Amino acid sequence: MGSTGATGNALLRSLFTLGTPVRALTRTPHKPIPGITGARRTPVEVQYADATDPHSLRTAFKGASQLFLAMANSPAQVELETRVIDIAAHTGIGHIVKVSAPAAEPDSPVAISRGHHAVEEHLRASGLAHTILRPYAFMQNLLRQAPTVAQGVILGTTGDAPFNHIDCRDIGDVAAAALTSPGIAGGTYALTGPEAVSYPELASRLTTLTGNRVRYVNLTPNELRDNLIHRAHMPTWLADHVTEIQQLAIARPETPTTTVNDILGRPPRTIDAFLDEHHTHFRR
Repeated sequence: MGSTGATGNALLRSLFTLGTPVRALTRTPHKPIPGITGARRTPVEVQYADATDPHSLRTAFKGASQLFLAMANSPAQVELETRVIDIAAHTGIGHIVKVSAPAAEPDSPVAISRGHHAVEEHLRASGLAHTILRPYAFMQNLLRQAPTVAQGVILGTTGDAPFNHIDCRDIGDVAAAALTSPGIAGGTYALTGPEAVSYPELASRLTTLTGNRVRYVNLTPNELRDNLIHRAHMPTWLADHVTEIQQLAIARPETPTTTVNDILGRPPRTIDAFLDEHHTHFRR
């Protein structure tokens, strides 16, 4: 599930490269899936499924043995993901790989992470074999900041605190390993890139990359939240989430893990390589 999202699509590409048969579930099966639809001799089936439609889930899960569960964060996430788990358990799914979040704890200061904890607990109670991936911030989400970077500004509320990023393609490769390598399945893995980078340092690197001065403007949490709601037009719950995540990086200093390298036998992609690959997005 989540085949058109950043992590789900990365996993599809990984499984496609491995030649592993896979069923891509989407609410829009008539639309092409990037990098997959139209490929010759593809082992990918594309089928309709919607987490709000139990019948579609029962149909989509029929005959499958494993499920990758990655859904966009939302206020309804706990309800939808627990429904998916329950239906998977009743339709023969034996193993679920769930994308969760850092600080997935019952008393987490991040509301979305508390929700992920609730889903993790439901998954454990289901009796299904499971693997939990807890990736930090997606490098791909930096592209959402491209419009302000092109204007020479990065806004945040982290001060000088470094924080982890990871390329979604590395998450996809780890998920593929969990689905195809028995020795990987069953664990809980915190996933990061090779270094934690602060916003001031990110601004400096973007200045060097683009040739245009990029500066970091540190806001108070309330200022950032108001900016996200009124200027970026984020829904309130998402603005709250972004603000909470950034404050967490101050409360709990972030350091990279070696998990990607340990599982894949290669280092994770760097933030510099990602920025260079997408440099045109950040130029004026």
